[in-house]
Order: sequence, then C-alpha cells, then structure tokens
Amino acid sequence: MITTDVADGIDLISHAHVNCYLIDSDEGVTLVDAGLPRMWPMVLGALVRRGRQAEDIRGLVLTHGHFDHVGFARHVHQKLGVPVFVHPQDEYLAAHPYSYQPQSNRFLYPLAHPRSLPLLGRMALAGALSIRGISDTRALTTGDPLPLPGSPVAMLAPGHTAGQCILHLPDRDTVISGDALVTLDPYTGKPGPQIVASAATKDTRQALAALDVLVDTGATTVLPGHGDPWAHGVDKAVDRARAIGEH
Repeated sequence: MITTDVADGIDLISHAHVNCYLIDSDEGVTLVDAGLPRMWPMVLGALVRRGRQAEDIRGLVLTHGHFDHVGFARHVHQKLGVPVFVHPQDEYLAAHPYSYQPQSNRFLYPLAHPRSLPLLGRMALAGALSIRGISDTRALTTGDPLPLPGSPVAMLAPGHTAGQCILHLPDRDTVISGDALVTLDPYTGKPGPQIVASAATKDTRQALAALDVLVDTGATTVLPGHGDPWAHGVDKAVDRARAIGEH
C-alpha cells in the first residue's frame, strides 16, 4: 500500500505490516528504511506518483539494522549506487540482519501471543526470511541535518538495537521513529503506540528511556516502522507507550 503525504512531502510504503518512507524535496528523494524485498516495486510506484524516478534517490537511511528494515538496501546500492547510511553501532547488524540477541526468545515468544502469528506469516511471505545484508554502508551522523533531501536530523534512541535512530524533520513537524516507537507490534499483534516487544528488542528498559529523545522533537506527526502514522503529537504517543511499558 502506498499512502501519499502522510506528512508534508512524505509518502508511506507499507506491506506485510512493515513501513518505509519516501521524503521528497527540490533536491531529490531520501528513502528511510528498506523494508522487505518485495517492497521495492512499491517504492518505484511511489516515485512515479511523485513524477520521480529511481535515479532521483540521493540516499537510503536505515533507522536500524534488523532484517525487516534492510530488505532491498543491497539491491538499491548495487544496482543504482545509492549510498546507504546506518549508525555505526548497527553497521554489523545491517550486514548480518538476523544476528541479534533480543531479551526474549524471538521464536518461542509468538506462541504466547497468537495474535502475532498472522502478522509474522505475512512478513515471511514478503521475503522476511531470505534477506541479504549490506556491508558497504556509510556512518549515519547524529545531531545535525544530514546532507540529504529533506535535511533530516538523526538522533540516537537506543534500546531496540544499539544503533536505533529516529529522524526528525523539524520543517515538516514530523519524526520518523523507526522501531523506537511503533503503533503495531508484530510480535504481539497489539495496536497503539508502544515499544517493540522483548522478542525483538535488545534492552526494553533502555528503549523506554530513549522515548525521551522522541519527546524532545516536539513533533506532531510520528511515522513508525510498524503500524499506522500517529498525528496526535509525540507527547501523547510516548505517554501511551510508557503506560504499556515493558512486554
């Protein structure tokens, strides 16, 4: 599914409960996250809707290195020469996107949360089990506007992974939260603002503490890695996530 203008000049590409984003500006296009392999044709469709083409992509930013955010990164880098950015703490993970140790067993956890099984099944059908990582990445710097279309500001918000980052677009009153905050957890099937379950998170307490980084943006619109966009203010989203807490 392609949803145009979920925020000013930002399109959502969503498939199998996984999201990636296209940021359009006069300078070209920035992609945020690479979802699952079968999402690349959808990205091409989103570009066409904007009167763009693949050659207009100036960079791909990975909010973190998990498999469901790395999906087509290798393809766009090798075929189009698009530079791929990831925080140094997640460089190894982006190259080996299944090599992570969450707090809970990610294979057994869904058995206790059967609502998650259809979601995870759809992800598997979309290529989640056969993703090749990318080792040729550039260091994602934090704190200053990136030299990419839209001038997003990366901010480290660790916990889900060591190098999990959010992207703040102050001129668009928007923050792309990656999996620092989601509105649908694939590992429980529960909707609403929350951190991702311990089955896919390195340190849930750290992830909850990192919600302060999101609050600091003051953004109205939150665009998560999983689930629907949230347009009611980051403060309210974080309040709800903290109320749920660790899971």
